[in-house]
Amino acid sequence: MMSRKKIFLLMTLPLVGIFFLFDTVPLLTGFVYSLTNSKGFGSFKFIGLSNYLRLFTDGDVLSSYYFTFKFAIVTTVVVNVFGLLLAIVLNSRIKFKTFFRGIYFLPYILGGLVVGYIFNYIFTFILPSFGKSIGSALLSSSILGSTSTAWIGIVITVAWQSIAFNILIYMSGLQTIPEDVYEAAKMDGSSKWNTFWKITFPLLAPFFTINLVVSMRNFMMVFDQIMSLTGGGPASSTTSISLLIYQKGLSGNQFGYQSANSVIYFVIIVVISIFQLKVLNKREVQL
Repeated sequence: MMSRKKIFLLMTLPLVGIFFLFDTVPLLTGFVYSLTNSKGFGSFKFIGLSNYLRLFTDGDVLSSYYFTFKFAIVTTVVVNVFGLLLAIVLNSRIKFKTFFRGIYFLPYILGGLVVGYIFNYIFTFILPSFGKSIGSALLSSSILGSTSTAWIGIVITVAWQSIAFNILIYMSGLQTIPEDVYEAAKMDGSSKWNTFWKITFPLLAPFFTINLVVSMRNFMMVFDQIMSLTGGGPASSTTSISLLIYQKGLSGNQFGYQSANSVIYFVIIVVISIFQLKVLNKREVQL
């Protein structure tokens, strides 16, 4: 008879091997290419840290980082605020609660490209037609066609699709809070807002941490919706870091250079996630 430890080891090793093959090896390979002037084909030579130094003076790279951070922060706030509010509503005693839960989760199972093309049609044709019919100058033109408003269309699209995950996490947290706590607060004359701020929100802190970290990470890597909505335009105003790496690295003959960008990008995401976890975990302990 094999010991339990050996059985667990045999079960774990294949998964570790798959992770190493499809995650660690590409990461290390990308780092090697980041030290070269590779175009993605043909010969190349090692150039050391030149690609990394060049990144800090590249206007296209800096603007893509600015857009990505702006988009990720705004969308994270929007998704978590509305996700928490909707979770509270869907967790309350309302009719057809199960039906509404299913409806709100439906967008999450759709592909990002599909959702992007649907909203592209809405923003380009349906909303402008509606705006012209009611005489609204604001709605008469597509928000995706302006460098100052295109990013708002992407925020709306991504938030609409992503909010289902946050609702699910917050609902899971709300169901862990005993009803006795709310009944005691009601007996003490606590208002609804005070009950939410003093009881519900603190007890949801671990779930808030999960949603905040996952949302920020996912929105930092946004790609599909931008590709189908704007393609990075107009005038590269909505080019995210992921999209820039894809466009310049695969079709712009900057494979080595964008490999360096992807390494920096990976480090930034890891640092932000660790920072969020440390800050939010401290808050949980204090609560």
